[in-house]
Amino acid sequence: MDIAITGGYVVPVEGEPIDGGTVLISGGRIVAVGTQDAVEVPEDAQVVDAAGTWVLPGFVEGHAHVGIHEEAEGWAGQDTNEMTDPNGARLRAIDAINPADTGFADALSGGVTTAVVKPGSGNPIGGQTVALKCWGRTVDEMVVVNPASVKSALGENPKRVYGDQKKLPSTRMGVAAVIRDTFVKAQDYKARREHAAAEHKPFDRDPTLEILVRVLDRELPWAQHSHRADDIATALRLAEEFGYRLIVHHGTEAHLIADLLVDRDIPVVIGPLFTARSKVELRQRSLRNPGLLAKAGVQIALTTDHPVVPIHFLVHQATLAVKEGLDARTALRSITVNPARMLGLQDRIGSLKPGADADVVLWSGDPLDVMSRALRVFVDGREVYTFDEHRGEGVVLSPYQRGASS
Repeated sequence: MDIAITGGYVVPVEGEPIDGGTVLISGGRIVAVGTQDAVEVPEDAQVVDAAGTWVLPGFVEGHAHVGIHEEAEGWAGQDTNEMTDPNGARLRAIDAINPADTGFADALSGGVTTAVVKPGSGNPIGGQTVALKCWGRTVDEMVVVNPASVKSALGENPKRVYGDQKKLPSTRMGVAAVIRDTFVKAQDYKARREHAAAEHKPFDRDPTLEILVRVLDRELPWAQHSHRADDIATALRLAEEFGYRLIVHHGTEAHLIADLLVDRDIPVVIGPLFTARSKVELRQRSLRNPGLLAKAGVQIALTTDHPVVPIHFLVHQATLAVKEGLDARTALRSITVNPARMLGLQDRIGSLKPGADADVVLWSGDPLDVMSRALRVFVDGREVYTFDEHRGEGVVLSPYQRGASS
């Protein structure tokens, strides 16, 4: 059934707001966005009266551990780090995600409809990430793209993990060496594979090196956990050496070398921003940093690093970053189209436009106002979350009710 969301203050993100606009949905996709006069609503369409609300695309969390680090489950739900092998490129986050994790319901309550779920930062190479919708019965039904990137970590975390085990890598030199050695092996593997193909000879595949060849071919971005400026500089050095697409994650001190990032067109997924300075790497953590990066010309996305900061607080990080100097328009882009663009998903998520997935959220007011709340959330054109004002709480449609009407 077609759905027409009408009469709201429509904020497409890529494009100017439309007061009293209409968003027309068909087959789980947006087919039209415009004024009520410009969008023809089919007679049999389900009409959603959005008068008095703000209508926005679902937010995109670019770096989270929702579903793989389950809340309130202790060790039984903790599958974030396979800290037994420094090179976990063959590991896939999709294989450890539980769609029943309460974090997904929390995401919907905060207007987050897509999350990029990553392995943790215990290993120099942590594994493959997945971009998925925050509602579904199985993770396979939730997938937007898999893999979305490959997670890597520099700095304190892998150094501590393997230093405690008295094995390589126990220093920053060792962490960089593991990454460098692995990419050299991947280069050699690619050459051998190509030679075998040319000679029509059998070739033994290696799942670890296969995924790294995709990084070398710039098919998959390299998601680099790095807080300190010196670690970010190492990330730049490695990326230049091997030519892969780099995305800096966390970037606590990225503002100190913002010009280098701009020169190389390297985006930064910055955050989490609500944490204590619990380790040396976080000394420079500040809500001012997103604004400093953006003003320098760096493309940014914000992250909660859920569950470090609860995923439904993503928009609140944007609000307080605006308070500390981030332009409001950029703040909104940093939780919508920017993280989508970093992964090449801007045609599907992060904005309201024809052809995009129908991930639409009705807000009680400007989402950057902390008093606003998500009232209704649509994922792929299906209403999956509603705030019940009488009960004072949100209600999530069970994904096992897939036969129910939207």
